[in-house]
Amino acid sequence: MSDIQHAMELLIKAFSKYAGKEGDKNTLSKAELKELLQNELGCLLGKASDKAAVDHIFKELDKNQDNSVDFEEFGRMVFCLTVMCHEYFTAKK
Repeated sequence: MSDIQHAMELLIKAFSKYAGKEGDKNTLSKAELKELLQNELGCLLGKASDKAAVDHIFKELDKNQDNSVDFEEFGRMVFCLTVMCHEYFTAKK
C-alpha cells in the first residue's frame, strides 16, 4: 500500500470512528466533529475545545446547511488543512 493510500484509509477510518455516534453513520454532528477535532487534530487546531471556534468550523463545513457534516464536507476541511500545512513547511525551508 502506498503512503497516499494509507493516508486516505486513515482519513476514512477517522471519519467513521466518530460519525454515527449520535445517529447517522454517514455524517458528523457538531458534538462528533468537536470530538474528532480534539482527539485527532488537536495538535493542529489548538482551539478545538473552544465552543465558538467549533461552532464556526462546523458552520463553514456544513455547506448544505443540513446541521451535519458529511464525508465530502469533512474532506474539504482536510484538504484545506493539508494545503495550509504544505505552505507552512514549504516556507520554513
